[in-house]
Amino acid sequence: MTETKPATEFKLKRGEEYMSPRMRAHLKDKLLEMKRDIMEEVDHTIHDMRDEDSRPSDFTDRATREEEMGLMLRTRDREGKLLKKVEEAIDLVDTDDYGYCEACGVEIGLPRLDARPTATLCIDCKTLAEIKEKQQQV
Repeated sequence: MTETKPATEFKLKRGEEYMSPRMRAHLKDKLLEMKRDIMEEVDHTIHDMRDEDSRPSDFTDRATREEEMGLMLRTRDREGKLLKKVEEAIDLVDTDDYGYCEACGVEIGLPRLDARPTATLCIDCKTLAEIKEKQQQV
């Protein structure tokens, strides 16, 4: 994915409530920027795949190209999953359900959402989920 511009940090105004219209607009802008970046990478991949010589003459070149394409497609697959999360988060912002933990209902918190706008769990629930995941892997 392309490097994103450094995000401006959101500063709460004195007395401003959590998920105020201004805060939601800031976070939605971050989500829309993420979506734009992902879509640009998808377009870039499609363009590269169309323009690339489909039959390198050398076996080594062909193997290298196939490995590069495989890596690119795996990256796009991960970005496709991220795009789905971004779109779901945008929908939550639009319905005023954004910013609250889907497991316990508490505020996720501005610092966490600023760092990861697609977060759906508060830090406590996310930590617990990771612990459970590690225990299942053992």
